[in-house]
Amino acid sequence: MSLDYYGILGVASDASAQDIKKAFREVARKCHPDVAGEDPVAAERFKTARTAYETLIDPVTRARYD
Repeated sequence: MSLDYYGILGVASDASAQDIKKAFREVARKCHPDVAGEDPVAAERFKTARTAYETLIDPVTRARYD
């Protein structure tokens, strides 16, 4: 099963790099281990969001993903 990276970050599939970065920062503010502490659900959400961000922010990997 493939993850929907756009859905994870809450952005449209035609989102700009700036929109993707902004969406990732919003997720990170809520789920980062420094903020959420030892919450395993938040930690997993942060990891997934980080993977989505890293994939979508790079034009080459984003094109491959799309």
